[in-house]
Amino acid sequence: MNKLFAAIAGFIVLLMLGSSMVFVVDQRQHALVFGLGEIKRVISEPGLNFKLPQPFQNVVFIEKRTLTIDNPEADRFITREKQNVVVDTYVKWRVADPRMFFTSVAGRAASAEDRISRALRDGLNNEIATRTVNEVVSGAREQVMDGVSRRVAEDAKQIGVEIVDVRLRRVDFAEEIRDSVFRRMESERKAIASERRSTGAAEAEKIRANADRQREVILAQAYRRAQSLRGDGDAKANANYAAAFGQNPEFASFYRSLQAYRESFNKSSDLIVTDPQADFFKYFKAPSRR
Repeated sequence: MNKLFAAIAGFIVLLMLGSSMVFVVDQRQHALVFGLGEIKRVISEPGLNFKLPQPFQNVVFIEKRTLTIDNPEADRFITREKQNVVVDTYVKWRVADPRMFFTSVAGRAASAEDRISRALRDGLNNEIATRTVNEVVSGAREQVMDGVSRRVAEDAKQIGVEIVDVRLRRVDFAEEIRDSVFRRMESERKAIASERRSTGAAEAEKIRANADRQREVILAQAYRRAQSLRGDGDAKANANYAAAFGQNPEFASFYRSLQAYRESFNKSSDLIVTDPQADFFKYFKAPSRR
């Protein structure tokens, strides 16, 4: 019985010793193998691994996944115009160098996030302090984000961290200056609208004046052409009349007298006071035989 108990105790001891020499690295973790307080190995590939039993070697696991720093409250920053803006951000990061990460922040994610947050705030402060409110809110937002990302990435590299993404989720005016900023923006937009309206009116007047000038030129040219055609027509008509009446002058005189009679006595109420012996009535008195 003593030998049996001794065998069982020995087996248990061997089992415990063997289990302390085997460890599994998950695909979501880095593993640091320490020997007497010194990092001996860094294992990033998942699988079964072996080590010396404690206290000769021990293993520390570090998160390998991408983590997020998402502050619940937005921070305030001062622009070049000494105006307050509210900025809400988030950062995506992961451990790139487990050895440096452990020696810098003792492998604590909270310490790393605190340092990244401080670098983020310093970068935002430097970028926003050199720009106006409008540039921060809309005009230069991408430039601000790029500058902050570079600054945070450089600082995070010193603790073995890789910055995956930095985003300005919300950039807004502080509550105390929102109304004044909106009023100023409204006045600026009205000034721009008035300027463009006056420019448009001036252009419209210029176009209208040019159209009127072209109209007058076209009408004058058309009138001149019409008068020329009318003169040519009258000249040809007079020439035809002269040629026709020249063949029989007596008939021509008779025809013209008839036209004069027709125009003079067009209405029954027409009245002429003249000498009956005048030449006007010569064809009433003695019409020509021809």
